[in-house]
Parts: sequence; C-alpha cells; structure tokens
Amino acid sequence: MAMDFIDDPSTTSHKDYFDTDSIRIVSLLPAPSLSPTSGLRRLLFFTYTGTPSLPRPNRLDKRISLRPRCHGRTTTIAAPTPSPLQQLPLSPAQEDSRENHSTRARKEIEKVKDVNLSNNSSTKATFGDLGLAEWAAQTCKELGMSQPTPVQSHCIPKILAGRDVLGLAQTGSGKTAAFALPILHRLAEDPYGVFALVITPTRELAYQLAEQFRALGSSLHLRCTVVVGGMDMLNQAQTLMLRPHVVISTPGRIKVLLEDNPDIPPVFSNTKFLVLDEADRVLDVGFEEELRVVFQCLPKKRQTLLFSATMTSELQTLLELSQNKAYFYEAYEGFRTVDTLKQQYVFIPQNVKEVYLFHLLSKMGEMGIRSAIIFVSTCRTCHLLSSLLEELDQEAAALHSFKSQSLRLAALHRFKSGQAPILLATDVGSRGLDIPTVDLVINYDIPRYPRDYVHRVGRTARAGRGGLAISFITQGDIELIHEIEADIGKQLEKFECKENEVLSEITKVYKAKRVATTKMMDDGFEERKINIVNILGYMTLGNKIAGNVHYY
Repeated sequence: MAMDFIDDPSTTSHKDYFDTDSIRIVSLLPAPSLSPTSGLRRLLFFTYTGTPSLPRPNRLDKRISLRPRCHGRTTTIAAPTPSPLQQLPLSPAQEDSRENHSTRARKEIEKVKDVNLSNNSSTKATFGDLGLAEWAAQTCKELGMSQPTPVQSHCIPKILAGRDVLGLAQTGSGKTAAFALPILHRLAEDPYGVFALVITPTRELAYQLAEQFRALGSSLHLRCTVVVGGMDMLNQAQTLMLRPHVVISTPGRIKVLLEDNPDIPPVFSNTKFLVLDEADRVLDVGFEEELRVVFQCLPKKRQTLLFSATMTSELQTLLELSQNKAYFYEAYEGFRTVDTLKQQYVFIPQNVKEVYLFHLLSKMGEMGIRSAIIFVSTCRTCHLLSSLLEELDQEAAALHSFKSQSLRLAALHRFKSGQAPILLATDVGSRGLDIPTVDLVINYDIPRYPRDYVHRVGRTARAGRGGLAISFITQGDIELIHEIEADIGKQLEKFECKENEVLSEITKVYKAKRVATTKMMDDGFEERKINIVNILGYMTLGNKIAGNVHYY
C-alpha cells in the first residue's frame, strides 16, 4: 500500500494557471548511522521553482488552454543508489576485481545498448529462428503469436546463450514471453525444481505471470506455483517443498517463508534463473530487505533477468555487478506510447465527472468497444464508482487494495471472462495486466507522473492492436497533462461529445450517487479507511490533514 499527499485542488484558481520552470537537485548524503543490515545512503531532494508566467484564460472549447507557451522541464541530477546486492559479503578476490569488473560491465552495457537502438531492423521472422525448440515455436503459433516482438527477438537468443539480461521495453511489447520462453526451453532440456524464481511487485501480476507460464509450458506438464500474501502460508510452504519447476512470488511473502522455515532455503539452492519482472518497482527501496534475504538463498551461478518499462539507477548498478556477460536492450528512449493508440481528452468540471463517465460507458456499444478499464486515484473513488455503476445497471468489477485477495482475484476473473465488461482499478492494476481484449482505457483521475500515464494506457493497443485512451481533465489537472504530453511527445486530441446529451442524465446519475454513498457508509467502508490510516500513522492532529490521501 502506498500513500501520497497532494495539494488540495480547491486551492487552484478556476480562471487561470501558471507555468513554472523547475530544477530538481538530488544530493547524496550518508545516513547518520549505518547498520550491517541497511548500510544505504539517503537521497535528499531539493526543488527550486522559477518565477511563474503570466496567467492565461482557460476555455473548455479552446485547445490553446491545454498547451503552454513555454513548458518548464525538470532536470534531475541523480546519484546512484547502492542496490541490495552491494550489501552482500564478497570474497577477497571479488573485492579486488570489483572495480575493474564494474567498469568493464558499464562499458559493455553502453555499447550493446547503442547497437540495439540503431539496429531494431534485425528482428527475426519466427520463434524458431531465435533458437527455441520446435515445441516452443509450435506453442507460440497455437497461442496466436505468429512473429516475435523486438524485445523477444533481441533478448531470447542472449538468454539462451547464458547471458544476464536487462530488457527495457514499452508496456504491451511482450516482455513476459521474452523471459518465459527461454526459461521453458532450458527447463525441457533438464527438468527439475526449483528451476526459476520470478519476483514481481503485486499479487495480481504474480497470478497473471503464472497463467502465461502455464500457457507457454502446456506441453511440458509444467508445475508452477504462486506464493503471495493473503493466502495460507502452511500450504505455500508445503507446495514449495514439492519443488515446483517455477515459483512466482511477491517479495514480502517469499521473505517470510525463507526466514520462518529452515527447510525452504535449500529448495532454491540449484535455481537456474532469477527474474525480476517490473524490476524498477521490485528494486524499490521498500523491498530492499526482502530482496536481500532472497539473494542470499540463491546460488551464485545463475542467470539474472531484469525486465522493466523504465530505467533506474538501481537497475544500472545491479546489472554492472553481474557475474555473467551482461546484455542491455532498450526498445525506446524516454516515455512513449504505441502508434496504434488513439489518445483523447475531455475537459470537464469536477462535479460532473460521474455524469460524463456514465454517458461514455453507455455509448460503448455504439463505439464498438467491448471492454474498458477505468483508472482512479483512490480506493474510495474506486469503491464509490463501483456502487454507482451498479445502481445504473452497468456491470463493473473493482480492483483496489482495500479488497481481500480472494475478492481481487474474483474481480479480475469476472473482467477477463467477459462477465463484467468494465474494470475499475487504482494504480495497483496499472502495470502488468495483460488482457488482450481491452479496447478502452479511461483516466478518470489524471496520474501524478507521466510514467504512470504510460503504464495505464498501455493496457490497450497491445501487440499491434488498436486502442483508445480518454482522459478526464479538470481545471486542476492542466499542468499534469502538460507534463504528460511533453514526455510522451504527443498532443492529446479532443474527444467530441454532445454536452446537452450528457447533461440530460445528470439527475439520474446524482440520484444513483446518493444511494451509492449511503451504501458505502452502511457497509463500513469509511470506518475501514480511517482505521488503516490511523494504524499507519498518517493522520495529523485535529482536522488538519495534509491534502488528500491516496490509497493504492
């Protein structure tokens, strides 16, 4: 669960806004005390904000209101943060060669990266051409994967050659198959357990990865198990003792099992592959201790595969410490969205967002849209909209962190099976969900960072298919949308809708909202929210709360 504090949008002027030029300086300072288990240095961020520009009027029907005359850019001077691997004990020989090894690795990684960026035309025609076994190529064909994507074409041969790999590619580019196929290829040659350990940041993504492994390894009688929180630990420990071929886990649960049961660490003593999926989030400082425990239980002679949509200093450092000849593939520079994705916006007042949402969803059939994901910023909004749509006879499933694991899995199943054509989700569901039939993504709330926008809209227009993303923009979202447009290198187009037709439903929607709000209070949702906030200590004294709290 992550909690963010944002400024109160009510303080934003409804008539004008300001552009600012910002410089962010990152300073690296030693921590006051360095314990054997932490030993990490802290990053302190200081921001300087320049003089605001003159205010400009904003009009709903004027596109110029969404384009700054001179948009300020942010310059980041980032000092590298030590990765968890740097804290593990090294032998004298390793200590002597560490600096030279790191320098050689860095030069090699940069060289490979430059070659890849300039030679994307070298994509192979078939999966068989990549060195995969005939059964693997046939499985891909049966699953509708006719040709490998660029990330698959570049990374699969290197993994088969025994290289450590860092693959950076856009969401929806086929990163999962890029590491799953070579792992299964090697497993077929020498089947044993545990052959591969896959670490992923969220429970939902863990279950999704397991589904893809089972599909790709259907002809191998693959034994794949998921180890995540919210499930019985005794059963999970017993399953691990049976040594499945592939273990997919979140960092927290695998750490607990490794520490609490002395019989579990030997299970991973011969593991061939370690995979960090969504590696930028897995290597976040919040998972440092969990990863340290995992790394200590794995053999030194293994392949480490890192796959992510974004590059971080932790990923760079970890790759430089690779024991094998590391390979770095980057499919693109910066944040980019696929060309087949149509990105549009609706500029509306805050108090009628629900009305516009209902109107848009009621037109899905006319627009040829079969399924949609609606992203919101808070659990409360997710829960409220779920109840609201239910009152309006719209089938929708909700996915947020206040739900139990079983309910979250049930919501995903309803959506993926087509029982509910609409999925409401907080950012817990914005990365890793590979649901091929998604036609529409709605940003009900604009994300705070451009990378989150890219991950959200990446749920549609996957693997060459077309898709539509519509963002609801209010007065307080203008600066955020400026940053997003600047980072993705595209300008959002206006989504045309008849305002009179939309507002004709306002009474119906408001009445349903009152009923939904009452139900939410009756089922104790607000009490659960307050209890969680109190437990985590994020409440301030009295009624002075620092902005709005976001629950993911």
